[in-house]
Formats: sequence, C-alpha cells, structure tokens
Amino acid sequence: MAKTILAVDDSGSLRQMVVFSLRAAGYQVTEAVDGQDGLDKAKAQVFDLVLTDQNMPRMDGFSLIRALRALSTYQKTPILVLTTESSDEMKAKGRAAGANGWLVKPFDPQRLTEVVKKVIG
Repeated sequence: MAKTILAVDDSGSLRQMVVFSLRAAGYQVTEAVDGQDGLDKAKAQVFDLVLTDQNMPRMDGFSLIRALRALSTYQKTPILVLTTESSDEMKAKGRAAGANGWLVKPFDPQRLTEVVKKVIG
C-alpha cells in the first residue's frame, strides 16, 4: 500500500507542484489549505508523513506541528517544513516545535522526493 502524505500549504500552485511530484513517485497525497485544515485532516486519517508550510492563515506551521505532536498518533510521525524561511533561528524554532527536517522554497521536485523517500521509504 502506498505511503500517505499530508501536504499543508496555503498556496494552491505550490500544493499542486508538491502533489504532482509526490504522486509521480508513488505516494498518496492529501492536501490541506492551512494549518487548521491540516490538523482536522490529520485527526480524521493517520498519515505517514506531514509536509507543512510555516506562514499560513488560521494556524501557522509551527502551531500545527505542536498540535500534531500533542496527539498520540503523531508523536513519532516525520514532519517536514517546506517554507521560504531559511534562517537558523526559524529552523531552531521548527525543531523546538517538533519538525524533523526543513526544505526551502522554491524546491527542486527531485530533491523533495529524495528527502521524502529517505524519511519514509
């Protein structure tokens, strides 16, 4: 069975690129339009990996990560941040929230699939 990924980003065009890249690599991808939508979908279905933006309306990426880590089903689930933010300070905040990795936009689709494959196979 294909591994499942939750892709959370308020940019529709970026979500399309992520979904296209990951589905082409054989993953099953569910989209969420912001952190709150992502949290709702993560509570309804357990995913093998969560890929989230940081800057979003309603709930940002770090708030989403903290909320997911508070759920028993997501305490060990890999969570990657895909964002335009690349400062060491932001990366440290991401790690403190519970993120496992960091990818900077614009992203290389091949690099994205390589990282995902390394994290969840």
